Parts: sequence; structure tokens; C-alpha cells
Amino acid sequence: MASEVTSRVELKEAEELALSLSEALNSGDEQEAVKLCQRLSQLSVPVSVTVHSQAYPQDSIRLRVGVEDAQSDAYIPVTVVVSCDMTIAQLKDKISHDFGFLPSLQRWVIGKRLAHDQESLYSHGVRQDGDQAFLFILSAEAAHLTRHQYKQDQEQQRIEGIVESMQLFPRGLGGGGGEKTAPPPETQHIPPPPPKPAVPPKPQLGWACAMCTFLNKPTRPGCEMCGGDRPEDYQVPDIYKPDQEEVLRIQQEQLAMLQYEQAQKEERERNFLHLLATEDQNLISNATETDCPICFSPLEPQEGIVLRECLHTFCRECLKGTIVNSQDAEVSCPEKCDSKLLDREIKALLTEEEHQRFLELRLNIAESRSEHSFHCKTPNCRGWCIYEDEVNEFHCELCNETNCILCRAIHSGMNCKDYQDDLRIRAENDQAAQQTKQMLESLLQNGEAMKCPRCDIIVQKKDGCDWICCLMCKTEICWVTKQARWGPNGSGDTSGGCRCRVNHQPCHPNCQNCH
Repeated sequence: MASEVTSRVELKEAEELALSLSEALNSGDEQEAVKLCQRLSQLSVPVSVTVHSQAYPQDSIRLRVGVEDAQSDAYIPVTVVVSCDMTIAQLKDKISHDFGFLPSLQRWVIGKRLAHDQESLYSHGVRQDGDQAFLFILSAEAAHLTRHQYKQDQEQQRIEGIVESMQLFPRGLGGGGGEKTAPPPETQHIPPPPPKPAVPPKPQLGWACAMCTFLNKPTRPGCEMCGGDRPEDYQVPDIYKPDQEEVLRIQQEQLAMLQYEQAQKEERERNFLHLLATEDQNLISNATETDCPICFSPLEPQEGIVLRECLHTFCRECLKGTIVNSQDAEVSCPEKCDSKLLDREIKALLTEEEHQRFLELRLNIAESRSEHSFHCKTPNCRGWCIYEDEVNEFHCELCNETNCILCRAIHSGMNCKDYQDDLRIRAENDQAAQQTKQMLESLLQNGEAMKCPRCDIIVQKKDGCDWICCLMCKTEICWVTKQARWGPNGSGDTSGGCRCRVNHQPCHPNCQNCH
């Protein structure tokens, strides 16, 4: 108990010495100040000595601050109104209040050195308008700042603001002349005045950026400082009422969105009209400068041709040469892609004579590649057809002649037997008839034709199964055995003929269903 009384006496003496030291320093009494400092050092009581704000220039200064953060390389210049006596800690609090960046995230560089909280702006050479400083904003992750710590810092700032707003007077100081009043008796107890109810701080509405921790207004879609995205789960509070500046910004954003949608609609309409106009054109010209990939000549706009299927661009001469020299019914893109030139493009690139020759070449190629094709036997006639198994005659619409596909000749007014008999007689003196006879004999030798076992005329199997029928005697013939299908009693007589399916056995190992 005695030690507590001694401590209170020493602390009371230290307060009086500190006040006296302040007066001695203000008046410039060097000897008195030395004595007071010696006495204070003997008491070993923590004492703080600061320069009064009145000693500094009282004019406000417009400090130019360059701001950067840890997430981007953007350099943002801002202007802050400060005073010379302001400490770095006070400057951090001001930036936190004005812009929402916590003091723990701020790093100040003034005059090429890192500034500390207890230092004043005056000590760093900030004396006049236009002086410069640099502020670097740490990321919340680098500063190890959690949301819980962020709320605690905000509450601490509110409490400190309330304490500073209260009028606190040092105990033991009277009202006039600097006279010290006697301490009250130890036995006398004066109850402290009731504390004033703390005014709850106004809640801050908005969302904190996850990248730079800046507190944004609720309706902002992105961070005002670094452009970071608003949290997906954030909802604008129902009680929030935007201020005039925010309402103007929202209206401008809505107007910009309407303008963007209108521009998109107009662009789609232009593209549609351009597509319709392009569809009516046989050839599409290039819209930009390019080089022909074949001859490497430069092509100015409207000088080249753009293929519709693959959009490859060539000069007109190279495309025309590709078509003329093509040995295929379909002309492929010169770039070796899977696309083909359209008929309308080919016709527009060629002259009438060149296009006619191309069509004839295409017909010849198609005829030569078709398995069951037959060319009209009229000399210099271009007519041809693709026949089926049931068809034995081809009426050419170009020369109006009827061709016998079985005899591979035109024998109007004669049946196949009469024609072949007449062919044998004429072959002795007529060279053309002799060539036709030799062709038929070649078909017999190659197995592409056979003689009917009953009337002896030459018949052919064009396609399908091994059943054929003689046009003259109507005998049903088995192609693989070269015999009649039935015996002398006609259809169903298995006693003769090829005897196919008798005892469930085919008539020949290569039989393709002659019954």
C-alpha cells in the first residue's frame, strides 16, 4: 500500500515537472530546462516531448501524390491537402478516411526514403504547394490483412475519433494565473461525471475490393481504383440510396449500354444487307490488300477473287488457269484444302467457249468413270447414258437414234438375231461390220458375252444376278454355266439345264443366285 502511494506521488511530481519543462522550453530558459530534465530522469517516468503545431507554418499545402498498387503498373496522380506539422501516421489516417485504404496497407516514400509514422511532413522537406510524395498500396494478402482485422481497425478508428472529440482537461490545473490547486483530501471521494452515450458510427455501405481493399459504392460493377470485379455473391442493400453523383454515373452507364446495343443492331443489319448483296454476285472481290498465294503478286482491294467455300483469295488469272488445266470433273481450291469451286464461279471466270469446253471435259470424265455407261454409236454424237440391268435399249436425244446395248450397235428395223446374221455376211466385205464382229468375238473370248444355247445369238449380262433371258427365244439362261436354267419341259424341270439348288447345291461355285 505504501508503494502505491509513493508511485502516485512520483507520478504527480512528474506531471508538474513536465508542465514546467514545457514552459521553460517555450520561454527559452535553458538553465531551468536542464534542471527539470535532470529531475525527470531521476524519476524514470516515460515522457514525450513534441513540437507544438503552432510552431509550423499554418498554411495548407497541396501535396502531389503518385499512387501505385501491388496488382497493376498503373501510376495514378492525386492531390492531397495537408499541413507541415502532420505526421505520417496522421497522413495515413487521412488517406484511409478519404479513399478507403487502411493505414497498414500504405507505404510512403518522400525524398527517396521510406517515411515512418512518428515523422512529420516538415522533417521530410514538405514545405510548399507542389511538393511530391509517393504512395504504394500493398495487397491485402501481402499485408496479411484479414476481414476480421479490417473490421477491428475500423472500430478502433471510430473509438479514437470519439476520444479526440471529447474535451479532456489535465487533473490539478485551475482556471487562472497558472496557480496549482491543492490536491483534494484522500478521504474525499468525488464521483466521476456520467459518461456521454457514444454515438454509433454510421454504417459504411459498399463492397471491399479483394485486390486493393478499396471500399467501393454498392452499385459499382467494378473497383474504382484497380478495376477488380465485384464479388459475385454481393447484393446491393435495400436501404442504400445512391447520391447524385452515383445516379448520374448509373444513367450514363445505361445510356452507354443502349448505345452499344443499338450499334450492334445496326451492324447486324448492315452485315445482313451485305450478305444479300453478296449472294447476288457470282464472284466476290477482296476487301483488303493481300497477295496471291500462287503468283505472289500484290492484290489491291477489288482486284482479287475470294472463294465462297474456303474464303481463300487468288488473282483472276491464276484461278482461270487452275480451271482450264483441271483434269477432274470438280475443280479443287489451289490451296489444297477440301473446298471446291462452285459452278457459278467457274462460269463467271471463263469465256463462253472455254466454259463449253470445260462442260464437255466434265461429261467425258464422268462417262469414263461410270461403271455402266454406254456411248451413242452415231458418229460424232456426244450422247451417252448410264444403263440398268433391265434396260436393253438407249434412245439418244441428241441424234434421235435407238441404240441396242446388247449388240452395242444401231440396227433399226432388225432384231438382234437378224442383225448378227447380217453382220456375219457383211463382215466379209464391209470393214466397219468386220470391226463390229471382231468386237463381239472379243466379248465372247473375254467372258463378257455368251451365245444363247437355243438360238445361238450373242447375249450379255450387264449387272445383277446370274439369271439372264434371251431377247429372241425368251430362253432363261444361267450365266456362269452358260446353259439353260430348266430342262426340256420348261420352267421347273430340274432334269436338265444348270440344275441349280438341286439337293440344295449351287450350280457353280461362282453362282450368284441364278434361280
